[in-house]
Amino acid sequence: MIRSILVLLVLVTVAQAEGLHRWAAGAEGFNTQSWWYDTGREVVVFDAQFTPDLARTLVADIQRQTASPIRWLVITHPNPDKFNGAPVFQALGAKVVASQRTADALPGVHAYKKAFFVGAGMFTDATYPALATVDVTFEDQLALPLAAGRVELARLPGSGVSSTQTVAYLAAERALVVGDLIHHGVHAWLEGGIVDGRPRPDLDAWKRTLADLAARYAGATVYDGRGTPAPIAAAAAEQVRYLDAARDVVRGYLVELGPRVSELSGPQAGAHHKELARRLAEVFPGYQFSYLVEYGVYGLAGALAAR
Repeated sequence: MIRSILVLLVLVTVAQAEGLHRWAAGAEGFNTQSWWYDTGREVVVFDAQFTPDLARTLVADIQRQTASPIRWLVITHPNPDKFNGAPVFQALGAKVVASQRTADALPGVHAYKKAFFVGAGMFTDATYPALATVDVTFEDQLALPLAAGRVELARLPGSGVSSTQTVAYLAAERALVVGDLIHHGVHAWLEGGIVDGRPRPDLDAWKRTLADLAARYAGATVYDGRGTPAPIAAAAAEQVRYLDAARDVVRGYLVELGPRVSELSGPQAGAHHKELARRLAEVFPGYQFSYLVEYGVYGLAGALAAR
C-alpha cells in the first residue's frame, strides 16, 4: 500500500514535456497511447495504433491542435497496435521509421496476429489491416533529420515486451518514449515477442533491458505505451517489481494445477487466464487494464509450464 501511494505521488509530480502530446485509444485499440512531438516545423508520431480507423482519429486530433505537417512515424516495437495504422501516415507523406530488426519482425508478427484475430471472428481476411511497410530503417541509432528539434532513436540491445525494442529520446525535454517496454501504473502485456510463429517471453531479458535503459537515460522522464509518465528510475524499478510478481503468480498457479497444467492449452485455457488476471490484479489493486493479463498471459504461462 505504501509503495502504491509513493508511485501515485511520483505520477502527480511529473510535468509533461513541452511539445509532446498524447492520444490514447479505448479498449478497442488495447488502450494504446501514441505520443506525438510538435517541433514547430513538423510532427513526429510514435506508434500508429491498431487499425487504420484509429490512426485516422489520431491524425485528426493532431491536425486539430497544430498546423505543423506530420513528417515521421516511429514504430517502437513489432506489435500490431504499433504498426497496423502506418499506411494512414504514409498517405499523408510521412516516413515510417523502424529499426531493421523491427522491420524484419513485422511479417511474422503480422501473420501470427492476423491468424488469431481472424480465427477469433474479430476480422475477416479482407478486413484485417494489411501488412505495414517501413520507409527508413536503422541498425542501432538514428537521429531523425528534422527541420527543428532533435529526436534520437536507439534500438536497445535486448528484448522486452517484444523481441526487439526502439526508444526515442527528446534531448531538450529529457523525455524518453519507450512504447510498451514500461507500463507505469497499469498491467503489462505478458505474451512475449513473436519469433518463428510462437510467443517467446523472457522476463529476465526484459529486466536486463530495463536496467540498461535506466542507466543509459538517467534523469529522463518515461512516456510509455500505456500508463502515466514517470521518472525513469522509478518507472523501471516498478516495472521490474511487476514482472517478478507476475512470474511468482503464474508459477504458483501452475503448482496448484499440477497434472491439470495441460488445460492451459485446451478449451479451459480462457478460464485459467482469467483467474491469473484476477490474482495479479489482487497484487496490484490500483492498476488498470487487467484484461491485458487475461489475453496476454498465455505466453508467459505456456513458457513456464514448458519448463
